[in-house]
Amino acid sequence: MKLYLDDDSAGRHLISALRRAGHDVELPRDAQLNGRTDPEHFTHSIRAGRIILSGNYRDYELLHILVSVSAGRHPGILVVRKDNSPRDMSPSQIVRAMENLIASGTSIAEQYIIVNHWR
Repeated sequence: MKLYLDDDSAGRHLISALRRAGHDVELPRDAQLNGRTDPEHFTHSIRAGRIILSGNYRDYELLHILVSVSAGRHPGILVVRKDNSPRDMSPSQIVRAMENLIASGTSIAEQYIIVNHWR
């Protein structure tokens, strides 16, 4: 899967786990977008044709709604809920959930998907 991780999700353990699982991962520093806003990250992911992976579920849900209402298109948004609880996912759990999502054949394009539901 071609992924773009925003600043919020670009932790080294998750990056390593995703790459070991065979995902093509681009980071904000690769795109010279460190510290930029969510709309800038999302715009880049759309232009690059990469699914964005973020923990900023509220912001990206609003961006998804905006694009959908305006009849726009995007490669997909994957979010990981982090609620500072035992339900929070480790990098390996995130990768496993993504593998479950891929194996299900669910379309990701144009969708806002909470990865936690695919454990």
